[in-house]
Amino acid sequence: MALQSFVEVHPDSHFPIQNLPYGVFRPGPSAEARPGVAIGDYVLDLSVVQSAGLLDGPIVGKSDCFLQPNLNKFLGMGRAAWKEARSTLQKLLSSTEPTLRDNASLREKALVPMNKVEMCLPMVIGDYSDFFSSMHHARNCGSIFRGPEDPIGANWFHLPIAYHGRASSIVISGTDLIRPKGQGHPIGNSPYFGPSRKLDFELEMAAIVGPGNELGKPVDVNEAADHIFGLVIMNDWSARDIQAWEYVPLGPFLGKSFGTTLSPWIVTLDALEPFACDAPKQDPPPLPYLAEKISQNYDISLEVGIKPAGHKNSCIVTRSNLKHLYWTLTQQLAHHTINGCNLRPGDLLGTGTISGPEAESLGCLLELTWNGQKPVSLDGTTRGFLEDGDEVTITGYCKGNGYKVGFGTCSGKILPSSP
Repeated sequence: MALQSFVEVHPDSHFPIQNLPYGVFRPGPSAEARPGVAIGDYVLDLSVVQSAGLLDGPIVGKSDCFLQPNLNKFLGMGRAAWKEARSTLQKLLSSTEPTLRDNASLREKALVPMNKVEMCLPMVIGDYSDFFSSMHHARNCGSIFRGPEDPIGANWFHLPIAYHGRASSIVISGTDLIRPKGQGHPIGNSPYFGPSRKLDFELEMAAIVGPGNELGKPVDVNEAADHIFGLVIMNDWSARDIQAWEYVPLGPFLGKSFGTTLSPWIVTLDALEPFACDAPKQDPPPLPYLAEKISQNYDISLEVGIKPAGHKNSCIVTRSNLKHLYWTLTQQLAHHTINGCNLRPGDLLGTGTISGPEAESLGCLLELTWNGQKPVSLDGTTRGFLEDGDEVTITGYCKGNGYKVGFGTCSGKILPSSP
């Protein structure tokens, strides 16, 4: 019999007992932030559970990791602690365990309705890097900006390319984004300056770093999974006109740093393990430090909807999947450290836009509209790029035998540029 919770969970819920993703929330406007896990339509308050002595394992039971306002301490404790916590929480929430199920007073304190909480960024993000790991996305972008003759540089097939992003402008799902201003390609003799005319979403996921590595000591690619706590959905908003004007010779800057949105729940690698799948064959074979004994992605269905300004309904514009990534999450992390760069708990590693091979699986409007030349149809209107008032929502989940392991939503609305 499949594991079941005493908390009622709808079959379409993203948060069955097989998932138990971690987040940080406030149960009320004046309350302190604290860690929790999602179960059905509730958040299990881990500060209550820990204070009640129910997390009594040999590692987590001796720690105050869930009495913190973020998950960084827990992230740094490593895989043994994560597995212990997951096992204990699954037992506490199971339909056959009376400890929490039959204690009405404790249950009322510990289980908070999800629609009553305010979700926060789950960790303090010291550093954020964004990769470029989808071959389909790389080929399409190269074709748009450099032509189809040689769309992907030769180096792309030898290393996971990335740039260092801006952690200060990472926000939680539901946060409005102000249209950025900047320079674009010249109109006449001088560059355009003003609000971005080509504002875009980017369908991404991101790995949350657990234990880091010492400065000067790279992480072995075959041990890299032990340094990844879990994944979130990420929308790395992009101002394509600003980006196109500035990216030569040093890469993205103001076209990307104005805002990045994360889903609030971190789904652990342990919860995702049943959905592991073979990664694409890499040709040429990677250098030895990137050669994995087991090269895997995860079968995570991803979907992007846009609700145009003034409309009631959202329109699905793309359906993709994490399994399309050419460079794996573990290769990304190992490559990041090969020069001795030290990662720290809470660091964020974005995958880059996740595009599939089909026209309906492209992960941004730049590709879907071929840089605005072929607008998409949305509920009686069209879009080349995002307009003020448009709301973008990204969802993702894995489908198991009678249940889903999901990430909830990652959403944000575009507000007009500041005067």
